[in-house]
Amino acid sequence: MSEPIKTLCPYCGVGCGLEVIPGEPASKTPWQVRGDRDHPSSLGMVCVKGATVAESIGKDRLLYPMWRETLEQPFRRISWDEAFEKICDRIQTVIQTQGADAICMYGSGQFVTEDYYTAQKLMKGCLGTNNFDANSRLCMSSAVSGYIQSLGADGPPCCYDDLETTDCAFIIGSNTAECHPIVFNRLRKYHKKTPHVRLIVVDPRTTPTAAAADLHLAIRPGTDIDLLNGIAYLLIQSGHDAPDFVAQHTTGFADFAAVVQHYPPSVVAERCGIPVEALETAARYWGESARVLSLWSMGMNQSSEGTAKVRSLINLHLLTGQIGKAGAGPFSLTGQPNAMGGREAGGLSHLLPGYRSVTSPQHRADVETAWQLPAGRIAPQPGRSVWEMIVGLENDEVGLFWIAATNPAVSLPDLERTKAALRRSPFTIYQEAYHPTETTEYAHLLLPATQWSEKSGTMTNSERCVTLASAFQVAPGEAREDWAIFAEVGRRLGFATQFPFQTSAEIHAEFVKLTRDRPCDMTGISHERLHTAGPLQWPLPLGETANRQAKRLYTDLKFHTPDGRARFSAYHSRGLAEPPDQQFPFILTTGRLYGHWHTQTRTGRTDKIRQMHPHPFIEIHPRDAEQLAIAEGDLVAVQSRRGSAQFPAKVTRAIAPGTVFVPMHWGALWADHAEANALTHPAACPDSKQPELKACSVMLVPVRIGEAIAFSPAIRTENTLPV
Repeated sequence: MSEPIKTLCPYCGVGCGLEVIPGEPASKTPWQVRGDRDHPSSLGMVCVKGATVAESIGKDRLLYPMWRETLEQPFRRISWDEAFEKICDRIQTVIQTQGADAICMYGSGQFVTEDYYTAQKLMKGCLGTNNFDANSRLCMSSAVSGYIQSLGADGPPCCYDDLETTDCAFIIGSNTAECHPIVFNRLRKYHKKTPHVRLIVVDPRTTPTAAAADLHLAIRPGTDIDLLNGIAYLLIQSGHDAPDFVAQHTTGFADFAAVVQHYPPSVVAERCGIPVEALETAARYWGESARVLSLWSMGMNQSSEGTAKVRSLINLHLLTGQIGKAGAGPFSLTGQPNAMGGREAGGLSHLLPGYRSVTSPQHRADVETAWQLPAGRIAPQPGRSVWEMIVGLENDEVGLFWIAATNPAVSLPDLERTKAALRRSPFTIYQEAYHPTETTEYAHLLLPATQWSEKSGTMTNSERCVTLASAFQVAPGEAREDWAIFAEVGRRLGFATQFPFQTSAEIHAEFVKLTRDRPCDMTGISHERLHTAGPLQWPLPLGETANRQAKRLYTDLKFHTPDGRARFSAYHSRGLAEPPDQQFPFILTTGRLYGHWHTQTRTGRTDKIRQMHPHPFIEIHPRDAEQLAIAEGDLVAVQSRRGSAQFPAKVTRAIAPGTVFVPMHWGALWADHAEANALTHPAACPDSKQPELKACSVMLVPVRIGEAIAFSPAIRTENTLPV
């Protein structure tokens, strides 16, 4: 048997190590995938998505550049030369007629870091527009702003070893068992064999994660800050705070304490819809534990007060000194495989490589010097977030929209509005490995991209562990690496000096130089070192050896703020941007399932996973189902102020009365009228600009055969909600 090829799973942000070997002659795929026992993050474990990833590689691939003048015409095959000519001509025309702000690119956490970095250099450097955003905006941007505001810099301070050293794990807004299964497997094994360890899960649904908890707090959607402030109130009242830590290592405690006094147990329990005893038990578990680890994901981040929620959780760690030590700290679970790498490379519209900000004159100057660009080339204001790009298309302010490795025609909120905006785009480039996807319908130019197994590059997981994912097979057709496409456009626009790259290793070497002396210092990491030493965790400056004992940030209790102190925040809960009312009495929440991944571009093409989750559904509590005369399996029509969808009913006590749940994976390719985001709204956190994809108000109507559904007229979100 040949030596296995070591690589990384291209699905969630757990960052599991994989080994790939040639498949058996009779197998469906040429490759067999298994867990890499040497990978420090996953220890040989792998979930169904990682185990079956090779099955979808060769299916429905986009093989050649394709072009059409209008969306009504069919695509025709063109050469790469013709494709590059069309891109460059359009870029130059838009800059001359509308300015650089009319050029937008929407990228992906599916990029390797080298893709991300090259795109930043092209857009923010050479073209002078900060209009690069990524689907991480929908995923982790609230965690980013929360870390920066509270701790002074982005970057989860914890590591996966903390899962097996904590005394109390506090999971909020995360169905970890289904969405980050290997993280949950590590925690659950430790929890089962260590009797004193407590697991608290905060979630409106009784998910597989909540079912394993010692304490499940089934709070009402939108009451996270009420709960967290209520726990803080009890910790202070019971003397489980850490006054010495607070005095020596934090600022802002007085304002925080003043706010918390408004959250006594009776008030919080009523708002959250939980018993006072459950709230008191949660505070006692936290306060009596020597090491508390919190974990969260989309349930916190995807909110119109996402940053406030994240900071309110970090407040509890600061209040009790639960940070900078083994088994303790606030730990965001990243949604996409390389959302962390994108943050490091500057892959959001307000960032620059090396955890820099476009608003800082020094940061802009540093990057302009490194990129050999004239002073003032990088714009001083943040670019458009992805939703602002959609609004720009509506207002005819965007002349070129370049989408790569993501599927916004399913994943963005308020889909009918999104699709209408995409139809207005005068020139849309869609760079993708698969064809078709739902977004294909809105593209003028299709560019075939390589994917996992066909390209080499680095990815960073939730614990800041960098892994080299090496190519091990030839790309089909004329597919090219994303970074190679960006670099060639740059060269053809006259920036040959900025894009000399022939390999992704050369790009990585240039990128890590921009991390020197930054919080995410990776100057000690290279493709060569990763190939020989295996995964490495930052910070790892040049000249230092990897040290497994230095896996945590802030062990010296010095934070990345000007005074070295962490910052308390003081927030009152505003609740949901769109609460239920008489017309729309239910709260719809959305989420993911164990087998599927985002919009099914890969998993929908994997037989085993399709069989696991063949159909969309809506979870309804039996009490609500009885009142509406809905039985198990009945088709239910759902309408919000923006659109409608239909789902078979799953009647279950796993959901609270008044709340319904729909998985977000199904777009138009995979089911009829089952798009969760036809219902959601774009109201977003003012700091992170992350939309509140997790909650909106809806009405439910059972569908009777032969009966027409009479819905109320749609009420447009731009008239009723902040964006």
